[in-house]
Formats: sequence, C-alpha cells, structure tokens
Amino acid sequence: MFVIACLLACLSAAHALRVGVGIADVTGPPAEIGFMGYANFEQVGHGIHLRQFARAFVLADDDDDSDNTRIVFVSVDAAMMGNGVRKEVLKRLQKRFGDLYTDNNVILSGTHTHSTPGGFLMDFLFDLPILGFVKETYLALVTGILKSIFIAHNNLKPARMEYSEAELLDANINRSPTSYLRNPPEERAKYKYDVDKTLAQVRFLGKENNIIGVINWFAVHPTSMNNTNRLISSDNVGYASILMEKALNGNSTLPGKGNVVCAFASTNLGDVSPNTRGPRCEFSGRPCDQEKMLCTMHKERCFASGPGVDMFDSTRIIATKLYNTAMTVLNQPGEDLTGPLGIVHQFVEMPKEVVSPYDPVSETFNSSAKVSGCLPAMGYSFAAGTTDGPGAFDFTQGTTTSNPLWNAVRDFIAEPTKEDIECHAPKPILLATGRAKFPYEWQPKVVSCAVARVGGLLVAAVPGEFTTMSGRRLRNVVARAAAAASATATASRVVLAGLSNIYSDYIATPEEYQAQRYEAASTIFGPHTLDIYLNKYVELTDAVMKGQRVDPGPSPPDLSEQLISLVPPVLWDAAPWGKEFGDCVKQPQKYYSYGDVVTASFVSGHPRNSARAGRWLAAVERLASAPDDAWTTVATDADWETKYIWQRNSKILGTSYAVIEWEIPVGTPPGTYRIHHYGNYKYILGGIYPYHGFSDSFEVT
Repeated sequence: MFVIACLLACLSAAHALRVGVGIADVTGPPAEIGFMGYANFEQVGHGIHLRQFARAFVLADDDDDSDNTRIVFVSVDAAMMGNGVRKEVLKRLQKRFGDLYTDNNVILSGTHTHSTPGGFLMDFLFDLPILGFVKETYLALVTGILKSIFIAHNNLKPARMEYSEAELLDANINRSPTSYLRNPPEERAKYKYDVDKTLAQVRFLGKENNIIGVINWFAVHPTSMNNTNRLISSDNVGYASILMEKALNGNSTLPGKGNVVCAFASTNLGDVSPNTRGPRCEFSGRPCDQEKMLCTMHKERCFASGPGVDMFDSTRIIATKLYNTAMTVLNQPGEDLTGPLGIVHQFVEMPKEVVSPYDPVSETFNSSAKVSGCLPAMGYSFAAGTTDGPGAFDFTQGTTTSNPLWNAVRDFIAEPTKEDIECHAPKPILLATGRAKFPYEWQPKVVSCAVARVGGLLVAAVPGEFTTMSGRRLRNVVARAAAAASATATASRVVLAGLSNIYSDYIATPEEYQAQRYEAASTIFGPHTLDIYLNKYVELTDAVMKGQRVDPGPSPPDLSEQLISLVPPVLWDAAPWGKEFGDCVKQPQKYYSYGDVVTASFVSGHPRNSARAGRWLAAVERLASAPDDAWTTVATDADWETKYIWQRNSKILGTSYAVIEWEIPVGTPPGTYRIHHYGNYKYILGGIYPYHGFSDSFEVT
C-alpha cells in the first residue's frame, strides 16, 4: 500500500500544473472605422459602449518547459483572429522568451463579436468592408494580446483544473433550422435540440481552492447588437465576462483590473443566434418564410431580434443568462481533470487535402472512397446575409442557381474554372476568391489546426465557424480518437475552441451544404470541408495522446508588404472659437437618482489620435468624504452603464464633441460625482497633444 501511495504521489508530481491568467485592453480605434462581422459598409464606429479585452491563460507543466508542455489560450473580444496578428504576437513573444512560445502552443480565439473595429485580418475579402488594412486596429490587438500573455506568464502558480457543465435554455436558437434537418434523422435523434444548450466550464483553482481563472464555452453568436450599432461592444459574451469578473473580484473592481479572469469563449456557433424571438418581417411582424427567409411585402426585410426591448436590452438579457448559469456551475462540485499537458499544431493547405469521407450514421470513415478540398469560393447565399444581419441587393438564402449578370461581375474579378464549379457544386460561385490575386490574397488557403490536452480535457482549436452538427461530429471523432490512442490515459471531455488563429469562414456538414443557405455558401473549401477537418483532427488527437510531434505543414503567406488601406487619416482637430479641448459645453443637472441618465458634452479631439491602450476616454468619479476630499474613479467607458459617443461637427474645421452618458445603477452610493473626459488632439501644424476636462459636480441622492 505504501509503495502504491508513493507511486501515485510521484505521478501527481510529474504533472504538477501551473496556471497564470492575465487581462489587457485591446480596444481598437473608436471612431470612423468599420466594424467587422456584418460586412455592412455603413456600420462605422462612433464611440464605445463596452471595451475589448484579451483574456490569457498560460498553462505549464512544473517539470518541463518545452513548447509542447506549455499552452497559451487567449480569448479575445474581436470578431475573429487572423494569421497576421498571431504571427506578430509570436514574433514579439519569441523576442522575450526565445522558443518557449511558438506556432505549436499558442491559441488565439476570437469571441466573434460583430461590434468591434476591423481591418486586421490581411485577407482582402475580410478587410474590404472596412476599406482595407487598419494599422490602429492591428496594433491594438497585438499589443493587448501580448500584454495579457506577459501578465499571465509572470503570474504562474500551482493550480488544479476542474470541469463542470450545465444546460442553458432560452439563450440561443438555430438560425438555419431547415439546413439542420438535412442531417440524417438517425444522427439528429441522438440530440434533444437543434443547437447545443450545454455551457461547458473549466475553472483553475489555487492551493487554497481560490479561483484563479475560468473559461466558459457556450454556442451563441455575439450578435445581440445588430448592424445598426455604432458603438464598440464586446456584445453578450463580453458583458457576461465582465459580470463574472466583477462578481469574483468585487463589484467595485473596474473592468479589466481584477486578478481573477473569466472568459466566455467561442465554440461551434456557426448557425446559432441569440435573437431568440426568431425571424420576423420588418414591417408586418409576420414570421418569415423559413426556407428562403423572405417576406411577402416588397422590400420588406427578414431579420431576427432578441428578447429585449432593444439591442442593448437583448445583450443584457443574454449576457445575464450566460453569467447566471456560469456562476451556478462554478458553485457546483467539479470533475478534477488535472493531468499532463500536451499540444500539437499543424498548418493545412485545404485545397490539396484528399481524405476519406465520414459517415455520421455509422460514425466511421469510408476508406474505400476519397474526397478533396476546393480552392476558396463564396456562394450566392453568402451575399444574402443572415437573419442576424440581412445582406444587400436581392440575394436570397438557399440559392443553387447562378445569374448571368452577377457571373459577369464575378468573372471580371476572377473567373472560376470548370473544375472549381464542379468541385463546389451545388454551390453557385459568386466570388472565386481562391483565383483572385489582385491586390493580394482574398481568402486563406492554408489554415491552422491544433489540439491541446490538459489532463482529462481536449481542446480542438478550429479556424472558423463550425455549425452545430459539424461541431458535434468533431467532438465525437476527437473523443473516440483519444480513447483509441491510449487505453490508460483517456481524455473524458472535449471542447471546441472556435475562430482560432486563422479565419476561414464557415464549416457546414456535407448534408447542410446541399441546402446552400448562408453557412453553406460561406463554407469556402467545398462540400467536403468538414470531412477534411474530421480526418485531420483525428490525426492530431492521436499524436497529442501519444506525445508525438507532427509535421508543421506549409506556412501561410506573409501579406504584410502588400496591404492597402483606403481609410482616410485624421488631418487635424480644432476647438470652436473661445473654447479649449476638454471644455464641458453641456453640463449635467444638479441632482440625479437611480436609473437616471447623466449626460455631459465636451469639446473633443478625434479618438483615433492615440490608442490609449488600457486608458479610458471617459470616467465617472466620486468625491471622497473629508479629510481626503479626493476624486475616485467608480466607472469607465468599459462599464455597461456608460456610453462614450463621438460626434463629428465639421470635417473642414476639424471640430467634434464627445458625449458621455452614465446610467446610474441601483446601489450607487449617494454622494458627489463628476464626469471626466480624456483625449488627444492633432494640431493643424503637426503634433498630437493630450487634454482632459471635467463636468460640473452633481449629486446622486
């Protein structure tokens, strides 16, 4: 018995886990930059509702500092992650840490909010709605992600990991239910819902059972904020993170400043919407046609809305559901999954892959047949958009035939070959992005695939948006591959980390692909895209379970020297006659109570003049009682209750204003408060200079 106890102790020591967490601001330029997600040229930012953050988790094996026993996972409040951002983050990490952090062990996962600045992906199609590459967005992401990893690296401490999960209802629906029904009935019968309703949670606990950090995965699009929104927002999952961090760090802790870090990361959200009222016709309010998502009235759009009275209320409701469920799970006993670390990564050139197709009924690969990937291409229904954000022109869902006029436009850009058309069938090709060369690559051909093992947990990091059934198939094959690879060291839990490292649009099942709704039309490598991923992740899972290395694969092209931007620069700023930057030109009232909205307006410089990473543009301050008589920050432009709205007054004169709103939350201590505005202005003769200003004080009673 003594020998067995000693052996178990030795095995435990050999896999002593250390965990560090870090959070940093990655907020991009708040004004006059297009948002990434809805591909709406009119959705240009004009302020901040919720700031963007990177939440980093560094995991290390106490006795081994090689790159395959050290794992970095970063959940970023951004639409997705791109190879250019990741490459620069790795370059700077290696400058400081050598080969400790490499392509092999760093996973950057975007939450997929559609209300944050774009222009950072370096693939032309994705940056096109933002008018090209935006250096400010790119640098904000790189420096913030890097800072979050530095903080996590420097805070490594002994920890253990627990897993738990719970069912969460009324927070998501399938936005393409007819496509889901294309999947085999035998497969669908295994599942209760047509979307995943399970919130999966990993928590890291210190020696005193104190919570170090939490990662939650729940399938839902962060599209509670619709395409009319003009304020930077991390949307439902971002606000859920803030709520949980405030609960665990203390409600007085400002967003981004606490020691406990809580992420709500993306997973297989491809066909999953938070707009739980479902699709309705714009004016009549009638349900839309389920298959085509059309309305009977001329030019009446079909779109879905959330459970609230407006998009802000819907965001709050969905976020609160996420937060409440996560806290319930957190307070339940967890399954200890602490164990050895491992990770494998491979770049994969999707059009060159030839694999065996997967049979979802028998759950086997058909080795007697072969299927292959295609050069990237977008179908007609891609332009139709979704019920979360309808597209332009007269494109409709489920289009399987082409139009000579649009084909002529397509061919002017890049004409697909006969092989392309046959490969993508039944998708009618609207954009042959894999053939387009001008001005540079339109969509990636090489993607990033990784599987990380943390004891009894496997994390499959995928470079796109898997639909519900695609994600289920992937989790199933990874679990079976893990069990087959090692009879003694199985991984009992599998999660899918979506939108990781490189963005390659959607991944629908082959059956869903036949319907050619938005998700299928955006499955860029053809009908067998999922088959390729299933084969690849089986290989990677086998390798990580056996502790083997894999071939790194072909590196994605470096496009950094070919980028273009049509985003106009800030020319100059000017204050109105008789005013200075930071002057409050609209003062608050003298007295307020709970639920009231305090509003103040300031003479402003353009918020793109300085990144102000980690430094806010607006703050609410409270006067402390004697003898201190000092002003203390109680809320910033990262808080839910505040809005920073930038308004251009004159492009010619260079004048603008910042409107700052604060909705006083219940429980705010009575006292004396003021609004504080910070900024930078660009002098017409050169130079950028800081300024700040205060409103008059007011009383909260």
